[in-house]
Amino acid sequence: MNRPSNRLFDVYFTAAPMREVFSDRGRVQGMLDFEAALARAEARCGLIPSSAVGPIEAACDADGYDLDALAVAIATAGNSAIPLARALGERIAATDAEAEKYVHLGATSQDAMDTGLVLQLRQAIDLIEADLAELANALAIQAERHAGTPMTGRTWLQHATPVTLGMKIAGWLGALTRHRQRLNEIKPRLLCLQFGGASGSLAALGEHAWPVCEALAEELGLQLPDQPWHTQRDRLVEFAGLLGMIAGSLGKLGRDLSLLMQTDVGEVFEPSAPGKGGSSTMPHKRNPVGAAVMIAAATRAPGLVATLLSAMPQEHERSLGLWHAEWDSLPELCCLVSGALAQALIAVPALEVDAERMRGNLELTRGLVLAEAVSIALAQRVGREKAHHLVEHCCKQAVAQGRHLRGVLGDTPEVRAELNDAELDRLLDPSFYLGQARRWVERALAEHHALNK
Repeated sequence: MNRPSNRLFDVYFTAAPMREVFSDRGRVQGMLDFEAALARAEARCGLIPSSAVGPIEAACDADGYDLDALAVAIATAGNSAIPLARALGERIAATDAEAEKYVHLGATSQDAMDTGLVLQLRQAIDLIEADLAELANALAIQAERHAGTPMTGRTWLQHATPVTLGMKIAGWLGALTRHRQRLNEIKPRLLCLQFGGASGSLAALGEHAWPVCEALAEELGLQLPDQPWHTQRDRLVEFAGLLGMIAGSLGKLGRDLSLLMQTDVGEVFEPSAPGKGGSSTMPHKRNPVGAAVMIAAATRAPGLVATLLSAMPQEHERSLGLWHAEWDSLPELCCLVSGALAQALIAVPALEVDAERMRGNLELTRGLVLAEAVSIALAQRVGREKAHHLVEHCCKQAVAQGRHLRGVLGDTPEVRAELNDAELDRLLDPSFYLGQARRWVERALAEHHALNK
């Protein structure tokens, strides 16, 4: 049976290595890795004969299972571990009936599914960490390169005072640095074993329960938690929240980039490539297709995080429906973040920057973006309130007459009495009103380099 796929959009929104982690095969292999490790741990503790381990391990290869048949069986069984454990037992029994007796001993379905998920998440984190580090390095290079490139700051989508492109990029970098730190902090809490048996007490294993727990955690390279977490889902939800934040920060990058690519702005662009960003009808179009993926991921992520949050009040020792709501939500979050990262990694290293256009846009308001600089300089001599009203009047006059603010200020006796031509020229030069922009870049770079050590 061939199941329908969703590859048309999946390639656009998801990185291939992450989709492989959360493919049907990846999910099944995660559970089988749990089963093989459980057999090894129980043999180490003398609970099952060592002769059973080989046949069990040999059967724990996802390539040996009919995933389509498992999919049909799941609809009746209620979860993926029940039919998989049955199929695993049948496969082992075909070659070693004795070994089949020890399959899945003492475990429950959720142990296999949750621990299998954690093993998948460990792979996912490796991919995300590598992409975040690569993207951060690219941002650091761009921030340093453009630390002194003046551009218009924009507040409420209107021209504000000057900033630098490096300062803007340093803001993107700082967010990624904090997410990388959070990811390091979360791993000991997230990457831990789930093993509690039927109701969490592991009563079925008797005196062997605790030694098997320790051995199983060691076999899988996972933390051993204070107790099973069948219905305590804070670990997964914390990670979901972090994924949501990463998606949001990438969305911020994508939003800024798309706005800077607007025809009317034209300051920074995604790299061009044959067939990229075109239109089906307009040959001239250069659409921000990578930014679109980043924004889309940031738009979809909050709903998925909300699903994980909504599924937290799970009933007693095993949940009905709430646990099930997690199954696709967390993997989809990982996939969305991977797709956004993949697009950012295409865009950022090869950003096309039009510094001349930036200088031209700084002059669009004919000096108005530097009115604050003049007002502050005047305030030191005539007082804040008087300076503000005087410069405000000059700004309105400049707009009404279509003149540059510098000319209006030079023609205003109250201003000329306090500021000479050289002072006015300096105050109306964007390169002299960049404040701490370079320092912010240096600090973001320092944090980034410290994390890379």
